[in-house]
Amino acid sequence: MNIVNILEEIEKVDAEVYERLNPRRAAMKSFFNIGKKISLAAMPLALGSMFQKAYGQSTLPSGVADVLNFALALEYLEYHFYNHALLGTDVTFTYPTAAAKTAITTIRDHEKAHVDLLVGALGSSARTPIAYADTDFRAGGAFATVYTDYNTFLAVAQGFEDTGVRAYKGQAGNLMAAPGVLQTALQIHSVEARHASHIRQMRTAAGSAVYKPWVSLGASGQANDSGVAAVDAVYAGEDLTVQAGANIVGIGGFSGITKAAAVESFDEPLDKASVVTIANLFLQPGKKLS
Repeated sequence: MNIVNILEEIEKVDAEVYERLNPRRAAMKSFFNIGKKISLAAMPLALGSMFQKAYGQSTLPSGVADVLNFALALEYLEYHFYNHALLGTDVTFTYPTAAAKTAITTIRDHEKAHVDLLVGALGSSARTPIAYADTDFRAGGAFATVYTDYNTFLAVAQGFEDTGVRAYKGQAGNLMAAPGVLQTALQIHSVEARHASHIRQMRTAAGSAVYKPWVSLGASGQANDSGVAAVDAVYAGEDLTVQAGANIVGIGGFSGITKAAAVESFDEPLDKASVVTIANLFLQPGKKLS
């Protein structure tokens, strides 16, 4: 989950969120600048303070807390997914190289930092933590080998990362009124996008198939290029070729602009309901999001 999507969701329950943040533009600029220098562990305190100052209270309004707690639930899922792949006693696949394990460790640490960031922002309003026991990364058997087969693990990781990037795209325009927040959001966005790209490159390195660093058409021309039908929901709508009312295929008379090229040029956003459907695949009965 990223700050762009979080603020867009908060705007639905508090139309003045950008006005609350915008007077602190100078502070946000400083936050952006020091973000290049401080450790990842210090970021939760900085961003948590931003939200608390924006609302002038230590307890956030219930609507805002609901949005942040939804984001927190997703971050708990991602953290547990990667953490278990590193520490779980039932994980029997072997990382092919030390670099591969290091990459997963780095992504796990980033997800933990996101959890801490949101808990810091929520304070006493933070939801009950999601424990690993609440999750089902085998998705009821759809990914039975997620922790015994390295390729299955990476396929599910790709689904998680591509979901996050899709939830992000197209939202930057909502932050034009708050340039400081926009700067910070785009910085975070670049990190998340690199996660998605790196997982795809790891899949290419691990097998015979070649996965581009970005979402592209599948072998049969469908939106899902992961090769795993069980994650179709992650890629629903990614095969759109019409942008701003114009069909990109062959636009301007250029026959070289194919459907594949048009699809690769844009990432489509996912709405909250779609993300909930995807997340619930990986939660135990009684623990699902609503």
